[in-house]
Amino acid sequence: MNVDRYLRRVGLTARPPATLAGLTALHRAHLLAIPYENLDVQLGRKVTIQRPAIYEKIVEQGRGGWCYEMNGLLGWALYELGFRVTRATGAVMREVSGDAANGNHLVLRVDLPEGLYLADVGFGDGPRDPIRVAAGAFHADGFDFSLRRVDDRWWRLINDPRGGAPSFDFNLDPADETLLAAKCDHLQSDPSSVFVQNLVAQRHVPGGLEILRGRTIRSIRAGGIENRLIASADELIETLHDVFALDIPEAAALWPKIAARHDEVTAQKANA
Repeated sequence: MNVDRYLRRVGLTARPPATLAGLTALHRAHLLAIPYENLDVQLGRKVTIQRPAIYEKIVEQGRGGWCYEMNGLLGWALYELGFRVTRATGAVMREVSGDAANGNHLVLRVDLPEGLYLADVGFGDGPRDPIRVAAGAFHADGFDFSLRRVDDRWWRLINDPRGGAPSFDFNLDPADETLLAAKCDHLQSDPSSVFVQNLVAQRHVPGGLEILRGRTIRSIRAGGIENRLIASADELIETLHDVFALDIPEAAALWPKIAARHDEVTAQKANA
């Protein structure tokens, strides 16, 4: 594991300082270079929270990852670069599922001279820059978010309405690593998990977002949203390569499952 190779992976030529400016530069570079994706889950390959395996996958193999991988890698890099960083507990849609959601997301607490910040490159369509931990609404890169306290331990980030999950909660205590590992296993093995049911890829691009859910690709820009359907396994592989910088030709084998899932969801919506 070599932090300079990671920095080259995200397009940085120099080590950023352990300041807000340095954190912002690295956070933004990571999101613009590395896509969020769950291809390994779809392909039945084991995903882990262990950082050497994550480094090998994302840095050496040129892949992306989901929250445990994306924030796991960033957290390791921040530590190597001299930041005061703590792996902390996130909980996507805890406002609906309650404490059962705890640990289904990994976030990073970063203590800076400028204050306390949340770093999160693993939500897929969240803010492109680190978030100052303070209640209030904020506008970033054409998207609207807000942060509020839930109680004396938990905070809630409200996502832009054009994004995926509407919210996630987090607290700033050190995470229970056993819980994170268990949730990581559950989300890639439970048939009811959205990650088992659906192919997901997301990427921050200049001016907006590209979001793939199964057969549907959504391009979000300041001027509006464009949706289109992928028509074939070949087009899926081309889209993964051209839009998400993922060279995974074996994903073509997923096409029958993806098409069947699309038909299932479409029928459910029609009968709702």
